Amino acid sequence: MNDDVLTRERIDSLLANGENFTVEFKQCRNELNNSVFETVCSFSNRYGGYLFLGVEDSGKVIGVNPNAVQSIKKNFINVLNNPNKITPSLFLNLEEFDYDGKIILWSYVPVNSEVEFCDNKIFDRNGDSDQNITKSVDLVANLFNRKSHTFFERQIFRMSLLTI
Repeated sequence: MNDDVLTRERIDSLLANGENFTVEFKQCRNELNNSVFETVCSFSNRYGGYLFLGVEDSGKVIGVNPNAVQSIKKNFINVLNNPNKITPSLFLNLEEFDYDGKIILWSYVPVNSEVEFCDNKIFDRNGDSDQNITKSVDLVANLFNRKSHTFFERQIFRMSLLTI
């Protein structure tokens, strides 16, 4: 599945299946709220996932205020590149989708090889919620362990020399 393009059928399926480990709905009709970035952080730290703005928790599309779309998109990018808010920076965009005359903004957040921080806190996805695990030594250790076994760019491997 190409994460850069969503069809109406795919969106209908995601809305019908509701929020879960890889799908989150936020109302955000006129502006972004802090929980948007906690979700981005959680998705980046777990499996990745789809973030939809203009959708109620139930999956009902309410749409984003058309007059707020450009400022929401701009703020999303600016905050993701603000090291005081998100570390490391993420390069994501919000895409627009016309859903029966209502605007949905969406982004696919890929899993990151590094642990993602939001407001100097570590969030992880658990079911359909974003949990602050910063003070849980075991949960943070599990997160680092999960990432170290999934991503190899920070590991050192012994090189064996072959003789011919």
